[in-house]
Amino acid sequence: MYILQKKMRETMPQTPIFSSMLSSSCSGQVQPDMGEKCGDPVYQDGNLISGSLEALIERLVPTMDYYPDRTYIFTFLLSSRVFIHPHELLAKVGQICIKQKQQLEIGSEAEKTKLKSFAAKIIQLLKEWTETFPYDFQDEKSMKELKEIAHRITQCDEENGTVKKIISQMTQNLLMTLSARSQYQEIKEKFRQPVTDKGTILKNKPQSTQKDILSICCDPLILAQQLTHIELERVSNIYAEDLMQIVSHVDSLDNHKCRGDVTKTYTLEAYDNWFNCLSMLVATEICRVVKKKQRTRIVEFFIDVARECFNIGNFNSMMAIISGMNLSPVARLKKTWSKVKTAKFDVLEHHMDPSSNFCNYRTALQGAAQRSQTANSNREKIVIPVFNLFIKDIYFLHKMHTNRLPNGQINFKKFWEISRLIHDFITWKQVECPFEKDKKIQSYLLTTPIYSEEALFIASFESEGPENHVEKDSWKTLRTTLLNRA
Repeated sequence: MYILQKKMRETMPQTPIFSSMLSSSCSGQVQPDMGEKCGDPVYQDGNLISGSLEALIERLVPTMDYYPDRTYIFTFLLSSRVFIHPHELLAKVGQICIKQKQQLEIGSEAEKTKLKSFAAKIIQLLKEWTETFPYDFQDEKSMKELKEIAHRITQCDEENGTVKKIISQMTQNLLMTLSARSQYQEIKEKFRQPVTDKGTILKNKPQSTQKDILSICCDPLILAQQLTHIELERVSNIYAEDLMQIVSHVDSLDNHKCRGDVTKTYTLEAYDNWFNCLSMLVATEICRVVKKKQRTRIVEFFIDVARECFNIGNFNSMMAIISGMNLSPVARLKKTWSKVKTAKFDVLEHHMDPSSNFCNYRTALQGAAQRSQTANSNREKIVIPVFNLFIKDIYFLHKMHTNRLPNGQINFKKFWEISRLIHDFITWKQVECPFEKDKKIQSYLLTTPIYSEEALFIASFESEGPENHVEKDSWKTLRTTLLNRA
């Protein structure tokens, strides 16, 4: 994320981002004189906890003797969109830069020689911004402000043009990133539509030639690895600013300056859709099988796959598989479940027990995160959290604390916490998948037909008939509806 040129990194004081994990405290202490300069920021035990928007913006902009640490840059740029549009923030940053540049220009020759150093710090800030939050520059207004600041800064080094070259490369990289993301959104995967055709669902004769997951992959570990491949590919298209939409969109009715544009949440919706598709695929694979012995094999196979996902650190696929097996059309197959060795499934359900706000899962996630921090291999670095729980954590943290304090200052302590969660996710998503990709298996997982909830019930009743009056009535209604549709 923070890919900075070596020579600039060597000259800039940097603090490892979220090195202390922030916990309930805040990172990013400021230079002693900054409190007087900004006027109203409030600190607690040396940590910034609140301040006016103007003071926080001023703290973002470097000076000759100061450069904000990376934790603060990430947190402020991430949270600022709740209060101000990126192009407006860029304009304010530009105004402060120009003022500082003018002060250096009218000073002594010694101060003028500091212009290049000052320019390097501004470029450093712009690089971190464009690399970490590229989507902030998608509109013409933001690009215009960026070019304006860049133009002013290049004047500090007109002799050899080094600054100009660096800015040119930065702009080129930004445009490439925006282009790649635009293409992803234009493609917009065609979500699989659930099958409802009666000929596909009603099993009037054995489906001996029909493919199932075991005919494609019979090794639980390999399937878990392919699922991890898919997960990491999906999360790679999710950016920090996408996740912040959860906060800014909620507030959009109360604050007209929020970027509450739900059209920008496509990547979140696409990833959530993948979870639902995987759950329905698991249920489809189980319910559509005619023979009880084969259904039992598939149930046990998916239990083993979920266990391997857990061991890898792929909690999202694990939860999707468990959710699929807990859907009513699958859960009601008592004759099938009576033949399943459920001890391993019970362990999985224990890990995903919702009691005490999914305490068991959170303990396992914390263990995986700690392993990832000290890991030497990509295999050990994998952490894929349950996405809908992760989103809920951000949402409830947002709802529990106000954006502003009674005195009107921004409640920055809240945004330290939100940014910590988001930064962890962004760090995890950058892990390169260490497993070899199997196109055949992935094609099956991503394209094989899945049943709708209605179709699952029909297939379930075909596999094991209704056992009570309620089920008999449901089966009769479903069958009649499907036949009338033909």
